[in-house]
Amino acid sequence: MFILKKSNNISQIARLRSPKFRQTGANCTLSFWYYNYGQSVGAAELQLLVDGLKVPTVLWRTYYNEGNQWLKAVIQLGRLPHPFQFSLDKISLGFYDGVSAIDDIRFENCALSPPALSCEGPNHFWCRETSACIHSLLVCDLVDDCGDGSDEDNCNPDLQCNFENGLCNWEQSVNDDFDWIRIQGPTPTVNTGPLKDHTTGTIRGHYIYMESSQPRQFQEKAILLSPLFNPSGNGTCVFRFHYHMFGKQVYKLSVFQRTVSNVRGWPLWYKFGNQENRWIRQTLRISSSKPFQILVEGTVGDGFTGDIGLDDLSFLGCTLYSGSQHFIALFLKGNLPTISTTTSGTSVPATLPMNNCTEKEFVCRASGRCIHMTQKCDFRPDCSDKSDESDCVMEVCDFEDKNLCGWHQPGLKQMSGSYSIHTTNIFKWKLGRGANLYSEQEIHSPITDHTTCTEEGWYLFADSSNGEFGHTADFATPVISLTGPRCKIIFWNRMNGSTIGSLEVLCKTNNRTSKLWTQSGSQGPQWNRAEVFLGIRSDFQVIFRAKRGVSYMGDVAVDDITFEDCSPLLISGKPCTSEEFTCANKYCIPKNNLCDFVNDCADNSDESPTI
Repeated sequence: MFILKKSNNISQIARLRSPKFRQTGANCTLSFWYYNYGQSVGAAELQLLVDGLKVPTVLWRTYYNEGNQWLKAVIQLGRLPHPFQFSLDKISLGFYDGVSAIDDIRFENCALSPPALSCEGPNHFWCRETSACIHSLLVCDLVDDCGDGSDEDNCNPDLQCNFENGLCNWEQSVNDDFDWIRIQGPTPTVNTGPLKDHTTGTIRGHYIYMESSQPRQFQEKAILLSPLFNPSGNGTCVFRFHYHMFGKQVYKLSVFQRTVSNVRGWPLWYKFGNQENRWIRQTLRISSSKPFQILVEGTVGDGFTGDIGLDDLSFLGCTLYSGSQHFIALFLKGNLPTISTTTSGTSVPATLPMNNCTEKEFVCRASGRCIHMTQKCDFRPDCSDKSDESDCVMEVCDFEDKNLCGWHQPGLKQMSGSYSIHTTNIFKWKLGRGANLYSEQEIHSPITDHTTCTEEGWYLFADSSNGEFGHTADFATPVISLTGPRCKIIFWNRMNGSTIGSLEVLCKTNNRTSKLWTQSGSQGPQWNRAEVFLGIRSDFQVIFRAKRGVSYMGDVAVDDITFEDCSPLLISGKPCTSEEFTCANKYCIPKNNLCDFVNDCADNSDESPTI
């Protein structure tokens, strides 16, 4: 489509309207190729017209002659729940000389997630009405990923902020150079900052941004402070946010975590430079043994086209600090005692409460309740404070924030989550990431992890620059007391290099070790998924064993280790339905699970030859 000049009347408009669309999914983008060439070709803009919203939202603009060439525009639409259409407007102020054209309009990733027949596993959420299966990290993140809003129901508003009604419980720091600004629509400076917010995707929504124009100076900082949170346990607390870094002179956005108020804390994440005109989602896992606070810091670049936007900040699995004003005063003075924690992130006493438990029973730390020792480390929290699962292997481990999730290296001395040994030239497992690689290592070590697909993400690798041919390194769980019939371990591995040795998954019970899975030699530069069936087992350990090849050119790497469906059977005592089979132990299983070589009943009655 192109514009044909008819006359030179004052204020001519050429307008191209789209059909009307009902709604879009959260990852929807619109792209097209445009041509804007000529001495007095003038400006054009794409507007979003949403039902019920009188003012159009500008999504894209071209201001002037951009040369004799086709250029591509990519526009982030995001989740739009209300009916809408687009209007491509060309305005001439009396004299029009040139060619304006558009071609190849494309929508991508615009449908909502399709309905799923099932949605199992600890990392998934099943939408109530649309039956879509989404990742649990998308729950309570201020984005309706389901399409029916069920993933945003029953969320704690104190753990979310979309800036529609102010800064929520976030605060501006008094120890920075200037403040973040709350705004609707585009920022005042052309060609930098967002045109719209992330929550609504329209001019109606609010967000905050860092203004980089005068009188701001290079490397001045604006800091936003979260409320104070309880200790987070072993990485169960997650911080999600959306950032916008568009402009030639955009400099830096950083996130810090601190446990005392008179320091910035330690960096969790940072990003430099222009990231194009789009909102980008970031997820950070947080681990802390003390009450903590999050700082989001924007830094001004060397010029006025350096505006940075923030929107839709949310926490998942975190709890706001519930202590006394005296304790908060200690935080403000930078003096906090360490608190013993459980994996749930709640504070528990350091000593055990009064109890009548025997040696064969486990004492719940908060209540003093007695549970059988087989219920400790069985992937099901039986204590109200989850203390029976606190010193066990975690169901999911992605190694972010350098967290080993309860795994250890037998024979190496453990010190506060890492390992200290007197001899350094030993073949052993280490935490690594692509950002720390030397240039020669990039051939045989992962440049990006599997969790975040970035150079900043962490993974576990067996460092073959140490040791000799045939040496082995073990990475083991604590003793797991009991698992269920469908228990399996899923992990991602990367084995690339000319002298890769092997990787094995072992099961150790008492002093007997059996091999469950093995892989040898180079498997290519990509991360590969592996699944190992465990089934019903008791009092055992899972071990990852790496065997070194003939030279240093062969690091074995592992990431995202997940124990799936591993909690033991829980017999309710209710009668089974007509669609279910009644096991000898009164447990109910789907009839589809009969005679499938899997001991679903835990007593083998579903695999009996008499059926």
